Amino acid sequence: MELDVCGQIPADWDVTTIEDVCERVTSGGTPSRARPEYYCDGKWGWVKTQELRDAWIDQTEERITDEAIEKSSAKVLPANTVLLALYGATVGQLGILRRSMTCNQACCAMIVDPRKADFRYVYHQLRLARPQLRSLATGAAQQNLSGALMKSLRLPLPPLAEQQRIAHILGTLDDKIELNRRMNATLEGISRALFKSWFVDFDPVRQKAAGQQPVGMDAQTAALFPDSFEESEIGEVPKGWRVGRLDDSIVLQRGFDLPAHSRVNGEYPILAAGGLNGFHNAFMVRGPGVTTGRSGVLGNVFYVHEDFWPLNTSLWVKEYKASTPLHAYHVLSQIDFRVFNAGSAVPTLNRNHVHSLPIARADMSAIKAFDATVRPVFQAIRERERESRTLAALRDTLLPKLLSGEIRVPEAERAVEEAIA
Repeated sequence: MELDVCGQIPADWDVTTIEDVCERVTSGGTPSRARPEYYCDGKWGWVKTQELRDAWIDQTEERITDEAIEKSSAKVLPANTVLLALYGATVGQLGILRRSMTCNQACCAMIVDPRKADFRYVYHQLRLARPQLRSLATGAAQQNLSGALMKSLRLPLPPLAEQQRIAHILGTLDDKIELNRRMNATLEGISRALFKSWFVDFDPVRQKAAGQQPVGMDAQTAALFPDSFEESEIGEVPKGWRVGRLDDSIVLQRGFDLPAHSRVNGEYPILAAGGLNGFHNAFMVRGPGVTTGRSGVLGNVFYVHEDFWPLNTSLWVKEYKASTPLHAYHVLSQIDFRVFNAGSAVPTLNRNHVHSLPIARADMSAIKAFDATVRPVFQAIRERERESRTLAALRDTLLPKLLSGEIRVPEAERAVEEAIA
């Protein structure tokens, strides 16, 4: 069987295969889990398929030792190696090694020969081929992809200099999207740290109890917090704060059905258990809002700026009794929902179990002060998310046209310059 992403291409382009442009196409290995020392203080990043997210790979969840490599089929792979998930739920997902690392056996590792092809160009061609790869991996006769099949993938190959320019154009868009993601993660980290300081560690209360002015807080905001603690059924809490159930503050509701065949592309985000799941031309909930996973994926919490459609695999905050959307988002983000898994093979969350959680609730004046403090942060996050969606749409439009030669580099460069000016 051959995989082919070639159609009509410019006369000065060639057709080649993955094997022809690579120094080596291989896979990794998994050192024995019975030897935990293989995974202790290792110097080699060990990539798993769930870590392939169509991006550069800088860090890995686990690292393995030299001995682990010697005693298994794991191999040290050089920087710029392109990885592709061969099977499982992540089949077709991609990544590029920022530095020398290793990977597990479910990854296909392609070490591109720099004299023949640009590794970033090959990466983008694989991204374009992903629908074909996934259709094969989910077929009745073949549940996964093989290294041999990957080697046979035929792709159009322009001259090396043009490959590099194509890769630079698409990479510029990817890099800007990734920069926006990192900046948003930093901003969100700041807001989470502030929430923890105010409502979990009670720093303003502790500092006032010690006769100090709360750090980084004006006198008007500091006055919203007490200067002492009292005992409660959940331990020490700021004096005067109410202790009750989570559903005294917020009420969670199951999302709504929306089969794939009923979706019409539009402006309203669809939220599944794992996050954004596309867009629809109608919404069910006015934004801003908050969702979390109900079935399939537990533990992620999402703040939604716009009107949206929460799918039935999620829970959404239906009522803010003594909270705001931004406050509720941070409250739910503090909860480890995985401990409430009521399912078996499929993780499932029963909202009634979450509703009964005991919490200490500040006065609404303090909650509103927090909301006002972090709202500009989330407005900045929203603007970067919008920009990233626009850039991703441009990238996805340019991808097939650039990689087939339908449009040439100068035209694409102009479009990218206008988008990120």
